[in-house]
Amino acid sequence: MSDTTQDTAELGEKIVTILKTIYDPEIPVDIYELGLIYDVFVNEDNDVKILMTLTTPNCPVAETLPVEVEEKVKSLNAINNCEVEITFDPPWTQDLMSEEAKLELGML
Repeated sequence: MSDTTQDTAELGEKIVTILKTIYDPEIPVDIYELGLIYDVFVNEDNDVKILMTLTTPNCPVAETLPVEVEEKVKSLNAINNCEVEITFDPPWTQDLMSEEAKLELGML
């Protein structure tokens, strides 16, 4: 594994750790375990692009949550820039939640 691949993988883990500190205001589970994060891309310049969704298109944090994700990820020293893209394709469903999230919400 090259250094770049190693660094990117390590950075990916750090990004996930950050994402797990951000919670949906209506559900007491972090956005990563909720399945709101569809993809995280890191390029060789350490620019990050996060593809995420919200539980509903009219989610009360539609304006603030993506900004919070961008700011928290950008707070990592190694990150150059972060852009969050919101998508509703595919729409979020409870099936996207991790086992941990379902357990937390008493759904298992």
